[in-house]
Amino acid sequence: MGAMGHRLTKIVTRTGDDGTTGLGDGTRVAKDALRIEVLGNVDELSSALGCVLAEPLPEAIRGLLASVQNDLFDLGGEVCIPGRSALWDAHVERLDRQIERLREPLPVLREFVLPGGSRAGAACHLARAVCRRAERSLVALRAAESASELSVQYLNRLSDVLFLAARTINAHDGQAEPTWRPGGEVEGS
Repeated sequence: MGAMGHRLTKIVTRTGDDGTTGLGDGTRVAKDALRIEVLGNVDELSSALGCVLAEPLPEAIRGLLASVQNDLFDLGGEVCIPGRSALWDAHVERLDRQIERLREPLPVLREFVLPGGSRAGAACHLARAVCRRAERSLVALRAAESASELSVQYLNRLSDVLFLAARTINAHDGQAEPTWRPGGEVEGS
């Protein structure tokens, strides 16, 4: 086991009992600091993807989402150490290629799709919504302190990938996509 293996052997440190947490550069900040909010949102996004990955999926989607989870860990490391860059143009370009690959076989949308479908499809829609929150918090961090423009681009593209992945999963599972009906049907009308 290398040096990294020994870093994670002590889980309970009690150093956060005072409401602060340590960044990757050793700086201590309040647990409600904007940078920590971003880290929490990115962690929640990765966890939401873990829920999608726990479902039966087309192998191409499984490989894509597993790769994205790794990227999100890199992104978290970038946010954890102010001024650090961990994502590159190639990360965003890879997502751009995935967007085109996923979009190609899907029917053109004529209505707004509501989150739902199969369990995996609905979970992927939820991950997309969490991704948008992570993106909003990263934009706020970028305005208040510093954060990589490339990371914002990555999360923006990722939400598109997750929308298309949810549609792909639902198509693979033979699930019709629920669509928005303006005004809907109201009981008793």
